[in-house]
Amino acid sequence: MRGKVFWGAGILAFILVFIPLITIEAQEPTPSDDEVNAIAKQLYCPVCENIPLDVCPTKACEQWRGTIREKLSQGWDEAQIKQYFVDQYGDRVLSTPPPRGFNWLVYVLPPVAFVAGAGILFHVFRSWRETPQTIKTEPPKSQDTSEDPYVRLLEEELRKRERAG
Repeated sequence: MRGKVFWGAGILAFILVFIPLITIEAQEPTPSDDEVNAIAKQLYCPVCENIPLDVCPTKACEQWRGTIREKLSQGWDEAQIKQYFVDQYGDRVLSTPPPRGFNWLVYVLPPVAFVAGAGILFHVFRSWRETPQTIKTEPPKSQDTSEDPYVRLLEEELRKRERAG
């Protein structure tokens, strides 16, 4: 009788220990919301303008997040998922444009503009520090007003008033 109880307890222990492990391995791992949103932040909604996929409330974006969750559970990595969406909707769904075509200007122009602005500011500040040169001013040349007919008429009128007054 003791032997039967011992074997029964052993089988029960085996079932209690190993059966949950077998069922856990059989289930596919479900990606967390953080894992889905980490990828969704890097994609933009094709329906709404300039709204990241992780915060867009539309039904389409909810379906996209579901697609991301599904692809993650199938073992896809971030690059594969992003490429899947680019293949479906084009480069406009990416938050960071790829450096090809006209998109390379996004990567080149800001540093060039910064360096050019810094150079201009350097020259302006340097010119402010230099001592200003003294400006030589010459006294105004006396103008010969006798040839001007209006001045001559004005002077004649003034003389007439002096004599009359």
